Amino acid sequence: MKGLVLRAPEKIEIGDVGCPQAGAGEVLVKVEACGICGSDIPRAYRDGAHNMPLIIGHEFAGEVDSCGEGVDKDWQGKHVGVFPLIPCMKCDCCKIRKYEMCSNYSYLGSRRDGGFAEYVSVPEWNLIELPDCVGFDSAAMMEPMAVAVHAIRQAFRTKGYDIEDVTELIDKKVVVVGLGTIGLLVVMFLKDLGFKNVYTIGNKELQKKMVADLGVDEEDFCDINVWDEIDWIRGNTNAKGADYLFECVGNSRSLDACIYGAAPEAVICTVGNPGGDMDLHRHAYWQILRNQLTLVGTWNSSFTHEDSDDWHYVLERVQQGNIHPEKLITHIFPLEDIVEGFEIMRDKKEAYVKVMAEMMKM
Repeated sequence: MKGLVLRAPEKIEIGDVGCPQAGAGEVLVKVEACGICGSDIPRAYRDGAHNMPLIIGHEFAGEVDSCGEGVDKDWQGKHVGVFPLIPCMKCDCCKIRKYEMCSNYSYLGSRRDGGFAEYVSVPEWNLIELPDCVGFDSAAMMEPMAVAVHAIRQAFRTKGYDIEDVTELIDKKVVVVGLGTIGLLVVMFLKDLGFKNVYTIGNKELQKKMVADLGVDEEDFCDINVWDEIDWIRGNTNAKGADYLFECVGNSRSLDACIYGAAPEAVICTVGNPGGDMDLHRHAYWQILRNQLTLVGTWNSSFTHEDSDDWHYVLERVQQGNIHPEKLITHIFPLEDIVEGFEIMRDKKEAYVKVMAEMMKM
């Protein structure tokens, strides 16, 4: 079969690889769509993966081709999304079903072969069945959607709220700093929840258009190519004194913008993966102390096979037609050409949000 193989940093190519088999407790998934995550770019061109050679890709969906020993045969032929984190089921976090914080996990696409291939073996436990109304492209975006929902939940829970009941919060001011895929999805779900006062900070004209399509007014978008994000958030009468802030970049400047733009007792959710070391200026630290701010981290998403987990929440919103992740897909390539998509993201050759491989186009 064909697969995107990472042999070493900067050595990534489509090649012929052996087709995997479904082991005990696993299924073989025929991949139909797989998206490039922002984390795949440093993995492919700078840092490498935990194990190489490796087929990368953890945002994917497909159809169950065959079932291994001990697997319910009813999975055969079903369309599925895939939770990519494989928990150990033994550590303290796994024992309380906080699988996203497993201390000894494996991971499809970074620790074992993932979705940029025609087929991939997946533990049965990691499957979520898709209804017929949910297409493979949308399903391949369930992972970043669930990450966005998890971040929103982390922020709200610090004040005693969950995502299913935020009626009292919808008039609060919310700022989203960084409008890559996750930041845009945070905006999408906040607007779906009914939040009226959502302010956004980005650096691309495409991002401005995207948030406008999601219902954010033009004057509530800060272009950091034109404005300093800290000055904008301090000087914008509407955005100043935000109650909830989502840092979706992972750098010191963006974190400072959140800290200086926060209202007393506000919540700052740190979402973005840092690209390098981050510094915290003492004046920013003073702001945290004096305004009694809450900084909360978020990591991955919850997947427990219950309707209340992040993946089932996302699936329900997509199934009901409330959320349209396909609006964020800007590039689609057949698997054989997906390296071009990686290069677009690496070199920023053109504006993009989500770059996707569709296997059916091969």
